[in-house]
Amino acid sequence: MKLLFDQHFSFRMVKSLRDVFPESHHLRFYNLEHCSDSEIWDFAKKNAYSIVTKDSDFHQRSLVYGAPPKVIWLKLKNAARSTEELFVREKMETIREFLEEEASSLLIFTEESSF
Repeated sequence: MKLLFDQHFSFRMVKSLRDVFPESHHLRFYNLEHCSDSEIWDFAKKNAYSIVTKDSDFHQRSLVYGAPPKVIWLKLKNAARSTEELFVREKMETIREFLEEEASSLLIFTEESSF
């Protein structure tokens, strides 16, 4: 289950999550942090990643193009890195189920779905 976290997340958080999502990386790992959404989308699709974002742009792409790649949109306002990490850990099973389901292309978490 390969997750690609966009530039809105800390690369340190991604490293911390490797115990539950070992194949996950941050855009920074591939020098993609300054690339366009199209380039990131294409990279994720080509390399079998699902994109984790706080940005509505990938949500819109997902609605237009569908999967792959799948998109996980965390709509968490100004959350601390530790809060984001705990949230992803709390939602780990939901994320795994979403990634295994073939028909779905978009998973949205909002503030209401947090702790």
